[in-house]
Amino acid sequence: MYKRVILFLSLSVLCLSYVFGQQITRFAVVDLPKVYTELFRESAAVRQFEEKSAKIQADIDKLSKEIQTLKSRHADAVLANNETEALRLESQITRRSEYLKEYYQIKTAELEDERSKLLKSGTFLDQVYNEIRYIAESEGYTMVLNRRDNPNIVWYSNTIDITEKLIASLKSKNRK
Repeated sequence: MYKRVILFLSLSVLCLSYVFGQQITRFAVVDLPKVYTELFRESAAVRQFEEKSAKIQADIDKLSKEIQTLKSRHADAVLANNETEALRLESQITRRSEYLKEYYQIKTAELEDERSKLLKSGTFLDQVYNEIRYIAESEGYTMVLNRRDNPNIVWYSNTIDITEKLIASLKSKNRK
């Protein structure tokens, strides 16, 4: 009987050590688009991009207003039966409209190119991924998933969402 108890206790200890010896996989989720929205806008490169975008929009608005003024003057010339002035203004309207169309296409392409370069800029992404790795390792997470880009995540507890922690950590490091 005594041998059975010792054998049972030995097997129990062995089983418990096996169970507790296994590494438990812990997951975390992060909302990367939210991180980008919160932090990326604060970077100097993004501010420069937004300033350039605003300047281009101001130029487009100015050109559009000029065309509207020319159209108004053209209508007045037509009403006044001033055919030479109406033809001259019509020619200007056509040239300015074509210029505006080309300007818009060129500048839109430039801005899209800059935007894609900004989103792919290595320093910002490296900083985000390094911080994710640090948080995951320090808190014992085995895997961190992007919750927006993963359609396989059906449900998760907010206790494993490290988005706010990541944002706070990145903001504190950016202030230094």
